[in-house]
Parts: sequence; C-alpha cells; structure tokens
Amino acid sequence: MAGVYQIGSLQLDSNLLLAPIAGYCDLAFRLVVRRVTGYGGHGSVGLTCTDLLCPHAILRETDKTLWLAATSDDDQPLCMQLYGRQTDVLVEAARWAQQHGAKVIDLNMGCPVDKVTKKNGGSKLLTEPDLAVTIIRELVRAVRVPVTAKIRLGWCDGTIITQTLPPQLADAGVAAITVHGRTAEQKFRGQVNLPGVAQVVEAVKRHHPQVKVHGNGDVKSPQDAKRMIDATGCDGVMIGRGALGQPWLFRDTAYYLATGQLPPPYPQAERINCVLAHLDNLAHFRGQRIALNAIRQRISWYSPHLQPWPGLKRDVHAMPSVGEVRDYLLRQRDEQLQTV
Repeated sequence: MAGVYQIGSLQLDSNLLLAPIAGYCDLAFRLVVRRVTGYGGHGSVGLTCTDLLCPHAILRETDKTLWLAATSDDDQPLCMQLYGRQTDVLVEAARWAQQHGAKVIDLNMGCPVDKVTKKNGGSKLLTEPDLAVTIIRELVRAVRVPVTAKIRLGWCDGTIITQTLPPQLADAGVAAITVHGRTAEQKFRGQVNLPGVAQVVEAVKRHHPQVKVHGNGDVKSPQDAKRMIDATGCDGVMIGRGALGQPWLFRDTAYYLATGQLPPPYPQAERINCVLAHLDNLAHFRGQRIALNAIRQRISWYSPHLQPWPGLKRDVHAMPSVGEVRDYLLRQRDEQLQTV
C-alpha cells in the first residue's frame, strides 16, 4: 500500500487523515488508530495530527506542550499543527517541529474555540487573509516538509472566504488545505455545508491541481466519507469525532472507498483490544492516575461501538485502578474469543 497518496513530497498509504482534536488525539490515541491495519490489502489512516500546539509554549518546551507534541517511531507519518499569528514565532516553532519528528506542518485557521480566537489565532486568522498568506509563505520557506492549512468556510456567513483565501494559500506554496464545512461562528452547530467545501475545491484546483483539498465535518461512517468526496470533489477526508469511539473507522472507510462495499465488521475482541491498547498507552506515557481518569471519560465514546455490553460505562467508572479496568476488559475480550 506504500505511496498511494501524496501531499507535497510526502507519500501516504491512504487519503484518510485523523483530525487534531484538542484533548483527544494525543500519542496514546494515535497509536491505537495506527494499530488497526487495512482490510483486504486496502489502507487505513494515512496521516495523523497532534493537538493544536502553541508556538510560544513549544519554544519554551513546557511540560504540557512537550506531551502534546510527543511522538514515537510507531507514530509516523505525523503532522504537527501550530496556531497563532506571530510569523517569526511560528517559523521558529515550525523548525522545532520538523526537528522533532513532524513530516507535515499545519497552520490552524479553523479552530473556533474562544481561548484560541481571543488570541487572534485559529479561525480568527480567516479575518486577516493577508497575514494568513504571509505566514504560510514564510513557513514554506523555513521548513523542508510540506506545509498545510486547516480552514473553515469563513468567520461568519457574511465573511465567506471559500473562493478567495484558499487559492491565495495555494499561491503561497501550501501543499494541502483541509476545509471544515462550517463557519467559525457556527462552531459545530447545524449540518456541514458540502457546497461550501466544493467551492474551495474548485477555487484551488482551477490553478493548482496538485494541491490536495480535504473535506472535514460530520464524517461518522464510510458512507459519510464517500458522500463528502462525491459531493465536493475533494481529494481526501479528515475524520475527527467520528473516530474517537471507533478507531477502526479508517480501516472500514478505506475499504469502502476502494470497493463500494463495507468490509466484515471489525471483530468485537479486536475492538476491546483497542480499548486495552489505549489504556496501556495512557498508563505508559502519562501514569496510572491520568490513565484511569482518561479511560473513564473515553469509555463513553467507545461504549456505543462495543454493545451489547450491559453496564460497561457504569462498571469502568466504578473501578478504582487501572489494573482492575484492564482485568475487566481482558475477561470480556477472552469471552469473546471463546465464542468465535
């Protein structure tokens, strides 16, 4: 499967990307996503991305940011995503990211969260298109890896940028653009605007056919991914919240896009193994206390995809240690293996 999809100079195994979801897509979870390989010779996830990284914190190498940027040999290829508006600081942070394992540098222009936009970062950059283009141009000059951008349709309905800023970013040297099909003002309300995503694709491809455009938003199933591609003409799909409880979604989607059929359901025992791997990764990287708290939260995402399993969330929330949670999951996994 090597090299079936290309972003700039980077060869990927598929056109499916894991979104940078703040608080969720850390190294512990990315490794879970990567452990699910493709079915029938088809791919799975092609590229994963870190949480949003503050360039000032990167350069100070704060403990929190070092964890958010943490990677490993098994966590490749990896995109590190930066946010902010100070060009010189972003350039230095991009060089740091390249030196610490990033194969792609992404500039976030899509995050609608107040604590990011109040610092004039994230989707607030959409209101300063000249600055956004300048930042991209300087990032492209500063690093050897592909530079990409994640955007929204605009800051609000009155400031739609689908046909203006994206081709300007392509002119500045961006290798790919991921567009979430909502405005920043919408945040995650309402339905994704597929015609808006299609406008970005058309505007970019008119003069820059080599620049990849990825659709993002409301992709919770393989059918959703195909609908995104069919309706917009985008090259690939970035999947976020839809994958948090089913990291095998990339495996299913890659097969569906290639064949038009769904693969056999990912076995229940292997689904439990994903939760076990996530728990063990958290304990290894973050320690027992953080691992226990995190798996109690994340079990709510996994639970709908592990049914029938009466009492799963209740039982995990009541357990006082990582060891007890692990033993509980192992017993259920072994029962599943015995019934196969």
